[in-house]
Amino acid sequence: MKLFTAKIAMGAAVASLALGLAAPASAERGGFITIGTGGVTGVYYPSGGAICRMVNQNRKSHGLRCSVESTGGSVYNSNALASGELDIGVVQSDVGYKAWNGQEPFQGKVTKLRSLFSLHPESVTLTARKDAGINGLKDIVGKRINIGNPGSGQARTAGELLEVCGISEDKLALAGRLKASEMPDALRDNKLDAYFYVVGHPTANIKDVATSVDINIVPLTGGCVDKLVSKYPYFVKAKVPAGIYRGVDSDVPTYGVKATIVTTSDLSDKAAYEVVKGVFENLDSFKALHPAFRILEPKEMLQGLSAPIHPGAEKYYKEKGLL
Repeated sequence: MKLFTAKIAMGAAVASLALGLAAPASAERGGFITIGTGGVTGVYYPSGGAICRMVNQNRKSHGLRCSVESTGGSVYNSNALASGELDIGVVQSDVGYKAWNGQEPFQGKVTKLRSLFSLHPESVTLTARKDAGINGLKDIVGKRINIGNPGSGQARTAGELLEVCGISEDKLALAGRLKASEMPDALRDNKLDAYFYVVGHPTANIKDVATSVDINIVPLTGGCVDKLVSKYPYFVKAKVPAGIYRGVDSDVPTYGVKATIVTTSDLSDKAAYEVVKGVFENLDSFKALHPAFRILEPKEMLQGLSAPIHPGAEKYYKEKGLL
């Protein structure tokens, strides 16, 4: 299965070697587990790498080997889990909710979807060129805005926001469909005025572009945002913290979802147990692997789950008094 281009594949291979990961493998055959993530510049890819690192450091005792793949994101991962192409996936909580309940863009319920745990909150983030004059959501009308690549959770989430706020795509000068890894260069080269990104902070994606062009993180507030958050259980109010990106000197209010680690009922109880154990029993080491993980606490990692907890994971949580 070819999930990524040669360029991304090379980047993934280098990152995998740095993390001590195995080469990608499909299905849980011979003790191999594959985690589908997202673009290499976002937080999903290092999230999968961090989980694999925790699992692989004890593979002599449990016989499992974990590998990570860069994919198209949450919707892609959900469909790949349903078809058996992936064993585990990183999925936005809203996308997981839609997959479990059989809502658009899914054709039917992904009934075998199971939850392992949740990670960091992901803010719906609108990054704009400062010279684009975008200071609020209404200012995107007539501008070149990247919505997100087809099959990604961010495209779905951004589209939902625009719909609720009454901004149709035909009101934009451009409704871009670039991948996360392509967005910084497009903004830097003045091919975009702004881009949506559902992501944990800080992210190299925004740090990269902020080093070479003045940016503005646009507040996402107001009545339509409040309506969206109150309507759907997977949304929460959030903020982009001050001081993590050049030129962003105060907290920026927005809303968001949670990154969740999901699998299916096809994954063995042993594998699910060992994946959860690898992360939870090495949580301090895990939290040190990415700034977005610093706020993680065990009980909060069982919040925001959209599908039933996998029996193997449930066994571990009950042993530790978390359920």
